[in-house]
Amino acid sequence: MRAWRVHQYGDYRDVLRWEECEPPPPPSGGVRLRVAASGVNFPDILAIAGRYQVRAPLPFSPGLEAAGVVDAAGAGSRYRPGQRVVAFASWGAHADYMTAPDAAVFPIPDAMTDEHAAALTVIYQTSYFALRWRAALQPGEVLLVHGGAGGVGTSAIQLGKHMGATVIATAGSEAKLQVCRDAGADHVIHHRDADFVAVVRELTGGRGADVIYDPVGGDTFDRSTKCIAFGGRLVVIGFASGRIPDIRANRILLKNISVVGLHWGAYLDHEPDRLRRCHDALCELYAAGAFRPVLYATLPLERYPDALDALRSRDSYGKIVLTTT
Repeated sequence: MRAWRVHQYGDYRDVLRWEECEPPPPPSGGVRLRVAASGVNFPDILAIAGRYQVRAPLPFSPGLEAAGVVDAAGAGSRYRPGQRVVAFASWGAHADYMTAPDAAVFPIPDAMTDEHAAALTVIYQTSYFALRWRAALQPGEVLLVHGGAGGVGTSAIQLGKHMGATVIATAGSEAKLQVCRDAGADHVIHHRDADFVAVVRELTGGRGADVIYDPVGGDTFDRSTKCIAFGGRLVVIGFASGRIPDIRANRILLKNISVVGLHWGAYLDHEPDRLRRCHDALCELYAAGAFRPVLYATLPLERYPDALDALRSRDSYGKIVLTTT
């Protein structure tokens, strides 16, 4: 099979290799799928550099998620060859074949394209878990989404609107503000030109946002505590800024706010059934037309380094998907 492979950790432009290798065997309780499309995520860059939460054993193929057709199933798998599925794993997606345990494999509805399926799992499950279960977002509440034009950002805007929230989104360019509007944001803030704290307070009559969705961290997290409503929930999604922030406990106490984390991948070990329930819910919403993944580009698998360039430069928005055909 063809695969992008990493034999030593480092910058992806230096260490990625396009190689021919043997397809991996399916696990006993899982499947091997013939990949049709795979999703590109920022953790790919960290994994290749050896700086992701789970360090992949060398050599490995990067990539967290892929859609395709079951090629072979282990003896204990619930799936059979020929079924269309989407799968996720800590690595292995950017290749012609990928393996995953059944708990991380879900059927793809007939009406969903491979490209949309490859863009679904990581970002939409992250936002669904964050808004529905971690923040318990309610109809009529105000949701502030930072990094609104990114993959998790656009999914949070779409799902937040579906859940009945008024959505405020931040982004760093006029083009990305339009991406947020197109995703359904009611209000947008250019965070390089305006003080988002002041704007959020003005838009909410001084009350602040009920739920703040923060994949940025750093100064964005620090300043978000100044525009959160009494009893609000600040959901920590990630640290794209590069700085992991701190918070003084008296701020949590005085405004009765909750700061909650979401490590979505950890649910595979702790509550795997929630992943399946979330997938089913997202497929129902997709079938009803509630959302469509926002795709910046669909590129052939061979152009994976170019996709990572667009991701690292922050030129991209939404999701980048790679296809094998």
